[in-house]
Amino acid sequence: MSGETERLTADDLREVWPVLDAEDRVLGFRQLDRTEAEDFFLELSPRSQSIVVAGVPAKERRSWIRLLEPDDAADLLQEVEPGERSGLMSLLDEPTRIEVSALLAYAEDAAGGLMSPRFTRVRAGMTVEEAIRYLRRQARENPETLYYVYVLDAEQRLRGVVSVRELFSAAADRRVEEVMEREVISVPETMDQEAVARLIASHDLMAVPVVDPEGRMRGIVTVDDIVDVVEEEATEDIQKLGGMEALDHPYLQTGVFAMVKKRAGWLAALFLGEMLTASVMGRYEGAVASAVVLALFIPLIISSGGNSGSQATTLVIRAMALGEVRLRDWWRVARREVAAGLVLGAVLSIIGFVRIILWQGLFGTYGEHFLRLGFTVSLSLLGVVLWGTVSGSMLPFLISRLGFDPASASAPFVATLVDVVGLIIYFTLARLLLTGALL
Repeated sequence: MSGETERLTADDLREVWPVLDAEDRVLGFRQLDRTEAEDFFLELSPRSQSIVVAGVPAKERRSWIRLLEPDDAADLLQEVEPGERSGLMSLLDEPTRIEVSALLAYAEDAAGGLMSPRFTRVRAGMTVEEAIRYLRRQARENPETLYYVYVLDAEQRLRGVVSVRELFSAAADRRVEEVMEREVISVPETMDQEAVARLIASHDLMAVPVVDPEGRMRGIVTVDDIVDVVEEEATEDIQKLGGMEALDHPYLQTGVFAMVKKRAGWLAALFLGEMLTASVMGRYEGAVASAVVLALFIPLIISSGGNSGSQATTLVIRAMALGEVRLRDWWRVARREVAAGLVLGAVLSIIGFVRIILWQGLFGTYGEHFLRLGFTVSLSLLGVVLWGTVSGSMLPFLISRLGFDPASASAPFVATLVDVVGLIIYFTLARLLLTGALL
């Protein structure tokens, strides 16, 4: 048997990476051979890269941070404490340091903060042959951003774009301006990353140019960057829909205290909201005491309304995130949800009524006034499900109109709102239909 320890591979480390603490991550990373370690390092998220760079010996940090493109280096620096940034910035070469400093001036979630300042560019007056020679020189320096060739004027304003394939297939003596596309899809520096992601997806682009207010091109946002954005935004929305603040770091890397802090505020707010349910129950205490059978259907009524509201709010928030629905579409959504709520409520009403009739026939559970009780429960289900569907679909519009993230209209929040109104609907109908019988 060999006495040598089996070498750790990148695949081994990748498998256990999420559950390792920072110290073990760095320890495992340093056991990889250099080539494998470089590939692994470039795959990591900016936060994980910052952990590695902070954990390796100071003399090795320069070689690792210089592996990154300027936009990736800027993302890494966003993850470290402000006081540590200057030390890491000093490890970059002068041209890259200037590019990274410019990127850090933008908001992290804006197109400017997401873009790479390195892209291939040519002049409109060049011949195709000249442009290809120039392009080859640029490709050796920036091979990762060779998606499209952008045509700029002397003031660096964006005038056109041509794909690499079209450029290489054009006649050598033609001018670039003859083969370029003049109608260029671009985004401003301040555009939100979610909007950039939707634009790239809707036009099936590999990259989109970023321009300043004067039309000067500043960089490109590539589809590789957008994949990370989509995952980040979807994760944030899902966490908010669950009734909590979005986590700043992956689940296993978030401390218990930080986790509690993210969840406690919303949980307390929901608890206070549910206290209104107890208040409503107290208001109708006499009705419950007179007809205890009414209490049997309270969970059925409020859960049906909460479920319908949660469905509606989830559908609308996701449609908003995908750009399928905008604020001006609220009336169209309302009409659709009223129709859907009536149909869904009718389905549940029929099921509830049949259930009461069936149990009365089999077990005599509800007494001589079972038909009145059945109509009360059925009409309550119709009203509560309709209310849940409409309120659940409209709440994201209201929150968005107030300037907040519509994902804040979490499913638990909608369910709490529907619970209170659902009880009012139920007991109001009970008083109308059961007075003189059970009440």
